[in-house]
Amino acid sequence: AMGSLGRCLARSLPRGPRCYGSAPAALQEKTLVVAKPDAVQRRLLGDIIQRFERRGFKLVAMKLLQADRRLVDQHYEQLRQEPFYPALVAYMTSGPVVWEGYNVVRCSRAMVGDSSAVGTIRGDLSVHITRNVVHASDSVDSAQREIGFWFRRDELVSWESRDRDNIYG
Repeated sequence: AMGSLGRCLARSLPRGPRCYGSAPAALQEKTLVVAKPDAVQRRLLGDIIQRFERRGFKLVAMKLLQADRRLVDQHYEQLRQEPFYPALVAYMTSGPVVWEGYNVVRCSRAMVGDSSAVGTIRGDLSVHITRNVVHASDSVDSAQREIGFWFRRDELVSWESRDRDNIYG
């Protein structure tokens, strides 16, 4: 059986999610992808961004910043009681990126994958589970909440993608 990454990569399949491009506005969703410090330090941002662009997702916000404790605490609230949390807080300095497209949340999670999945961002680029290159929102609700932590509404750029007709006909 084909996994979610396979479904996202196989554009010609008659069934399964279409995971690319600038769908009609009613089908759009946004997701937060945070390039973690190891991605910035290892100069992998271009490769990560290119993978989302090649998928046809539309970049609507990008910011390079030094995350402060308050922001990290908000973003990782559900992990505060974990024993590794102090190390996570010390580590998190990153450049968050917001992508828009049809099924972008689910497909971003598949593209990110885990550190052992060859062909995924983490599988190809991470060197250790604690240095796994990127964060991607796990649901539409999480994405909306997380985008709100990192961006003001007026920082999200609205622009018309010219590839919609080529992808969706």
